[in-house]
Amino acid sequence: MLHLLFIGTTELLVIAGIALLLFGGKKLPEMMRGLGKGVNSFKQGMKDPVDDQEVTKDESEGAK
Repeated sequence: MLHLLFIGTTELLVIAGIALLLFGGKKLPEMMRGLGKGVNSFKQGMKDPVDDQEVTKDESEGAK
């Protein structure tokens, strides 16, 4: 059952072909660009985590 987790070249080509048919040639690069920005944002968030308690503490001190 573990072999189902690995995707080969043929499967990737089939998935890419279906995506091209569904979304078209003009929309697909725009979607991939948005996906790339989302991944970069996620990686940046994981790299520099912000403590929510510190943010709310700083905001409440600024309001006083």
